[in-house]
Amino acid sequence: MAERFLLPDLSGLPFRRVKEAVGACYLMSESIRVLVVDDQELHAQAVAESLAKVGYECVVATSGAEGLRKIENEDFDVIISDLKMADVDGLAVLRKAKLEAPQAEVILVTGHGDIKTAVTAMQAGAATYLTKPVDISELRAIVEKVAERRRLAEANRDLQRQIDEKFGYEGLIGNSPQMHAILAKLKQIAPTDARVLIQGETGTGKELVAKAIHVNSPRRNKPFVPLNCTALNENLLEDELFGHEVGAFTGADRMRKGKFEHASGGTLFLDELGDMPLALQTKLLRVLEDGQVYRVGGNEPIKVNVRVLSATHRNLEEAVAKGTFRQDLYFRLRVVTINLPPLRERREDIPLLVAAFLKEYSQRYGRPVISISSEVRRALAAYDWPGNVRELRGMIESMVALDRDGVLGLDDLPDSTPLSDVPAIEAAVAGNASLIGRPFEEVEKYYIQKTLEMTNGNREEAAKLLNIGERTLYRKIQEYKLAPRRKTAQPPA
Repeated sequence: MAERFLLPDLSGLPFRRVKEAVGACYLMSESIRVLVVDDQELHAQAVAESLAKVGYECVVATSGAEGLRKIENEDFDVIISDLKMADVDGLAVLRKAKLEAPQAEVILVTGHGDIKTAVTAMQAGAATYLTKPVDISELRAIVEKVAERRRLAEANRDLQRQIDEKFGYEGLIGNSPQMHAILAKLKQIAPTDARVLIQGETGTGKELVAKAIHVNSPRRNKPFVPLNCTALNENLLEDELFGHEVGAFTGADRMRKGKFEHASGGTLFLDELGDMPLALQTKLLRVLEDGQVYRVGGNEPIKVNVRVLSATHRNLEEAVAKGTFRQDLYFRLRVVTINLPPLRERREDIPLLVAAFLKEYSQRYGRPVISISSEVRRALAAYDWPGNVRELRGMIESMVALDRDGVLGLDDLPDSTPLSDVPAIEAAVAGNASLIGRPFEEVEKYYIQKTLEMTNGNREEAAKLLNIGERTLYRKIQEYKLAPRRKTAQPPA
């Protein structure tokens, strides 16, 4: 029986007329991808063309087996499948979709005699079913609902991105010249597809930078997939990167996609790349060159579209010289380089970081902290933080968790921290024994100048660190003729 196509043919009409004919459906459907599975090729093409005319991107599979392969290797928002096919039926297509593409809506097309089976399919997860002959207006209405859900989901994601700034640029806290330079570079490279190599000591926030690049890029709505290259041995790391086929090794009883496939369309973040074995470096280079991966045990190339961001605490130039890292891979990955300074080299950011972490953990644990004692402020500012921002974050979390009186004091410092072993004043003056025995005015002038430099001239924060009022600090600045600038002050001779 011939199928019924109720919408008139719009081919050849001006674009304005097409929009008027299909209305908002066209505007909402342009990002929706539809797979049509039917072993009756003419019927499959007719359904696809009718949806394509109103702006949907349609792909046709003329057998059930072909449909299964496309579901496995491509992304779809809607899957329309005939229930009765010669090789693989619509129920198998449904099961495959639920396994490989659970976000996709599945619509089954059936004859009147198979309605009972179609109802069973809906109980198994199908969105709905249509009976032959297909009413194209009804089909378009169903797909339009999917488009509307996608549009609302996207609007919610946009709103969430505005509310949750954890991984936006605002999450990169700092007012130091180094951080200003890094933020300026990130804003330049985020909209591009350039590969970025992020270098810095452990704990400086390399993954945070990678996430900021991703969420401010055109790939923001696709996956951000991190992988730590030191956490796995060579075989497991290869499987994580590229996946495997059934029977590739003992226990491989089902196909598994790797991180490259999961990140397709989005961003893959390779953390601690400097620890990757040489053999895997060669395979990674091949993926970067031709844009396709081979699963372990497989022979068929799989196209991937991935932006690769990488990070390491190692000096890769030295590793290249020693022969432990491929030079050609190094050049491929370092299209843009971001060097994150250790916290001890941007001490003026410590008060800002402390304030941010204090707010975060006070809210998380429901323990409002009114203030931080001047002794703790001085100790935090003077400590070298070998674990960098990560260590500082952990310190503030621990202190908030231990606090009982709303004021973070020396008694709230964890027993294991070096700061609990040395009084805060001693920690602040360590290495400046030349000040002992000098006139008090000279010592006071020196430490006010150092504190102003540490806070990048922020008088409010400097006053808090010195435990004096802002007016008192201003008077001292005038009295000693101090310039609140970033310049290393020398101890009095």
